[in-house]
Amino acid sequence: MPTQAEKADLFLSLHTGARPLLMPNPWDAGTAKVLASLGFDALATTSAGFAATLGRHDGKVTCDEAIAHGAAIADAVDVPVSADLENLFAHAPADVHANAAMAAATGLAGFSVEDFTGDMGNAIYDLGLARERVAAAAEAAHAGEAHVVLTGRCENHIRGITDLADTITRLQAYQEAGADVLYAPGVSGIDDIRSIVASVDRPINVLALPGAPTVDELAAAGVGRVSVGSAFALVAMGALVDAATELREKGTYDFWSVAGRGMVASLPAMN
Repeated sequence: MPTQAEKADLFLSLHTGARPLLMPNPWDAGTAKVLASLGFDALATTSAGFAATLGRHDGKVTCDEAIAHGAAIADAVDVPVSADLENLFAHAPADVHANAAMAAATGLAGFSVEDFTGDMGNAIYDLGLARERVAAAAEAAHAGEAHVVLTGRCENHIRGITDLADTITRLQAYQEAGADVLYAPGVSGIDDIRSIVASVDRPINVLALPGAPTVDELAAAGVGRVSVGSAFALVAMGALVDAATELREKGTYDFWSVAGRGMVASLPAMN
């Protein structure tokens, strides 16, 4: 089993290849094992997918739960794992630092901090405070033997703020504050993505949304990483709904064709 430092170093290096790092988002140890067995080089947790396993909405998981979940995923596989830690469950930079230090003390290779406050109204932190929060998270992430990879997230575009100039300004600030990777989920236009890539000196993560550019197009634009967020968890939920609806409404069992593919994929991954 590689050490945390080895996983973190490998994780950061995977962002600089000829093609983007494809980083899917499992929601438990079993799905992490399956995805790793399929050949993915790194994984990331999904806050929404994990919350759903607890019967909750996204944003309704505690800091301790999220960090423990990330650590469990990291323990389940040999590949690097990055945790979606929302706004690090704190507003003040000192509290962000404390929570980031707890995350860095696990086996995680990376984690993220976002500038959405988590409060009602899709509020984004003031830029100055947002930068201080990223700096606090980066200090904690980089303090130990492992250089844990910090992803700085600008949440503008998934919170209804389509101001690309502000998004770029924020990502530049988060780069200066010490973030190793930058991420503006919801930006999906190829020209906007190119503008972001050209404006910073850190790898850019793009969220694979419907209608987003293909991996080949993102590679040509210089993108370093592609993740899927809650998409795979929602795909699994959709398959569950389809199978349950078939059983209840038709009384047939055609869902076993999908179940069989899942069994073939999952059995070799378990130990």
